[in-house]
Amino acid sequence: MSQPRTILADPAWRPSARARLLWALQVGAGWVIPVVALAVWAVLDSGRRGSALLSLVIAVALAAVTVVVVPLWRYAVHRWEVTDEAVYTRAGWLTQESRVAPISRIQTVDTQRGPLERMLGLATVTVTTASSAGAVHISALDLPVAEQTVRRLTEIAAQHRGDAT
Repeated sequence: MSQPRTILADPAWRPSARARLLWALQVGAGWVIPVVALAVWAVLDSGRRGSALLSLVIAVALAAVTVVVVPLWRYAVHRWEVTDEAVYTRAGWLTQESRVAPISRIQTVDTQRGPLERMLGLATVTVTTASSAGAVHISALDLPVAEQTVRRLTEIAAQHRGDAT
């Protein structure tokens, strides 16, 4: 049986260490088209090659910084925890959000695995509650941890005979 905790305490667990790679790949994918477009511009526009090359260098530098900094920052912030009373999460990097979802409010527990998550052996657990704030997401968990979390939440929720409203 877990100990009651205060709402203000930080959740105890981090996502998988591979979350940093997942988030780097996701951010990097967003830079592919702009960098390729600027590279094509630099090659094809001989009249403004200097401007094109400068733009390309700036884009590559910004891409490198975001591919390195954003995943590290997110990993430093993201936390999650499941107790007998609630699911606690903290997520974000620029804007941070802390959520507490009481077990009695849980309606469904799901896992999602996109292509990059499957490649890295990760999964996201989504806890849908009777809340206008929407579902609680515990992202970038190792697949066995995600599966264990779903089993545990299902067991705990079954003990709370409520209507999840």
